[in-house]
Amino acid sequence: MDVLSAFRLNRSYISNPGGSKTRLAAFFDDFLEERGWRETRFDIKIVVDQNETETPTHKIDMFRNRVAVEIEWNNKDPFYDRDLNNFRLLHGLRTVSVGVIITRSSELQDIFKEMGRGSSYGNSTTHLSKLIPRIEGGGAGGCPILSFGIKKSLYREMD
Repeated sequence: MDVLSAFRLNRSYISNPGGSKTRLAAFFDDFLEERGWRETRFDIKIVVDQNETETPTHKIDMFRNRVAVEIEWNNKDPFYDRDLNNFRLLHGLRTVSVGVIITRSSELQDIFKEMGRGSSYGNSTTHLSKLIPRIEGGGAGGCPILSFGIKKSLYREMD
């Protein structure tokens, strides 16, 4: 809750391309890492009659105390399926108690358009209206999900 309270959507998070990790994602990562959260990948092995099969998971952006956090700011929307499936699998193995997805609300599209960045944040990218149907459709299996959509009210012109 502290990271959500501290976060503001600075103009530079939108105007400056992020490459592999955006400044927005770095804010969340840095804030949580300072409090003991870590990027985590789980190695799962299934053994049937002495035949072992490895089933590695996708890494989780931040993990601590059985809480898994994914930040999906501007990926293609199938990334939600990957995250929810990962939460489902790890919840079934009693490793994750709750999955958290921090994304953007669809209302931010107005700001992106005003800044001339609307095409970079298109309809097929991650935003809350793409996530909710996947959650409601059972995409996370039995894993409880908390989803947060970054709203216009958090936007700041100045850094």
